[in-house]
Amino acid sequence: MITRFAPSPTGPLHLGHAYSALLAQDMATAMGGEFLVRIEDIDRTRVRPQWDAQIFAYLHWLGLSWPQPVMRQSQRLARYSEKLDWLWAGHHVFACTCSRRDVIDALGAPQEGADLPTGPDGVIYPGTCRSHQAMAANEHAPKDAALRLLMTSAVAQTHFSFHETGHGPNGETGLIEFTAEDAISDIGDIVLARRDMGTSYHLSVVLDDAAQDVTHVVRGEDLFDVTKIHVILQRLMGLPTPIYHHHRLIRDSAGKRLAKRDDARAIAKYRTEGASPDDVRRIVGL
Repeated sequence: MITRFAPSPTGPLHLGHAYSALLAQDMATAMGGEFLVRIEDIDRTRVRPQWDAQIFAYLHWLGLSWPQPVMRQSQRLARYSEKLDWLWAGHHVFACTCSRRDVIDALGAPQEGADLPTGPDGVIYPGTCRSHQAMAANEHAPKDAALRLLMTSAVAQTHFSFHETGHGPNGETGLIEFTAEDAISDIGDIVLARRDMGTSYHLSVVLDDAAQDVTHVVRGEDLFDVTKIHVILQRLMGLPTPIYHHHRLIRDSAGKRLAKRDDARAIAKYRTEGASPDDVRRIVGL
């Protein structure tokens, strides 16, 4: 078993991060496996050195250990670009110049956020730029536009599935199945590369998990539906599908899931106030 914890250095780690990281290592240790840390730092506009350093400091404080050096997404941009060229040459992606406002207007919504069809990656794209597909003579994906997955091309097969050992937000567990029709109607043409980033969370995480031979993906149940996107990409690119273990979210007193802006529940605050790693385990229910 190989598990991983893959934080982004864009803010302080909070109790939800602690729970996910500790659970991932506990699962790997119980099976005599390996726990990895990966830094998801592709969003260079939000990454800060202080948050990067703090990730390692507080994971070590919690008692976690992992092999060195860690994988960093910022060092794998050439790999992502190579795979985007492959997808472009295979007519699986298309260039998109639409802004969010353009998408909303094309859907006919009277105002932003009103009655918009949404999927696991947000508003479902209406297909405005879908005709911008690769020409056979051009094997390189363009760099001056976002690249969207042409879902009708990506789901040439009709049936998809993955194994869930945790649970989704509605208790989903076991063998999770969905169809090509589900993907086309409920997910749509998601962005695989942002113009200012050269990749996306979806593309990077799928390629990285495969590169690190991750066998079990441990993450919050809020990402359960996103897993369908990742399974589609794995099938399309000939990559293995890990077993997924989605876990409960750590919430505040009002029942709201924690975010990086929730400094009151940052690991740093608990440590400063004298809490021990065992105290943190107890607080998150481990």
